[in-house]
Amino acid sequence: MLPNRMSLKRTTEEQLKTLKGKTGITPNVSARLAFFRSVESEFRYNGQEAKLDGSLVLDKFTWLGETSDITELVLKMYYPELDSKHHQQAWAAHVEDGIAAIRNHKDLVSFSSKI
Repeated sequence: MLPNRMSLKRTTEEQLKTLKGKTGITPNVSARLAFFRSVESEFRYNGQEAKLDGSLVLDKFTWLGETSDITELVLKMYYPELDSKHHQQAWAAHVEDGIAAIRNHKDLVSFSSKI
């Protein structure tokens, strides 16, 4: 359902990289956490396309890891009418929404206490 190669908005990617510098958590893992945090907060993608202009273009399995099946099922459940391209947009929007809540942690201890 999601394309094999995916990217995020440049600003979201920069926030993931900054978080990695502070906590050591890689962007793909923090993107997974951000996605599910966004879903839990009841954020919903409104269909507005964003320019996914980040330079970190990774394959789907690297971005999603073992959460790939559940991530795709959640996207199908919430957005059954969307195609593959728009599911990627929805995923990116959820990561952007979720990273806002965790991007300001200064170290791994403060980060882990909030998840």
